Amino acid sequence: MMNSPSERSSEILWDSRHPTVKWAQRPDKLYITAELPDAKNVKLQLEPEGRFVFSATSGADNLPCELDMDFFDMVDVNDSKANVGLRNICYLIKKAEDKWWSRLLKQEGKPPVFLKVDWDKLVDEDEDQDSKPGADMDFGDIDFSKLNMGGGVDFDADYAEDDEGRF
Repeated sequence: MMNSPSERSSEILWDSRHPTVKWAQRPDKLYITAELPDAKNVKLQLEPEGRFVFSATSGADNLPCELDMDFFDMVDVNDSKANVGLRNICYLIKKAEDKWWSRLLKQEGKPPVFLKVDWDKLVDEDEDQDSKPGADMDFGDIDFSKLNMGGGVDFDADYAEDDEGRF
């Protein structure tokens, strides 16, 4: 059973089985994926303050699981979307402000063992800023076709020595 707001702490609470929960972020959104095959009775609740509550049953035995976590910052509930699939539940959560979070949860310290980075969706903050190729490169009016960018030297060219014996 989920704890009442007065009983819960600011950490993740599980009352039963807990699937792996993967996450990744961009400046404007979070990707949350709960790996839970054959999920039934899925209930998702997202609050603007960043509280995320999840409950479902899974498998032939209908094992219950619940999750209650507080994200690092506020979210936009109206622009967030969920998708319940056969093997997992995916939630695309819009952040209230476009900025990188230093961590997923409000609570500091080591995250729970079932909370993993989603390496398939991970983009480093530095990579994201450079996501548009050449966005930080301004070459002005340089015509690259007139530069010898081949990297080689034309050994067949006629070179003349200057007065001091240099080419």
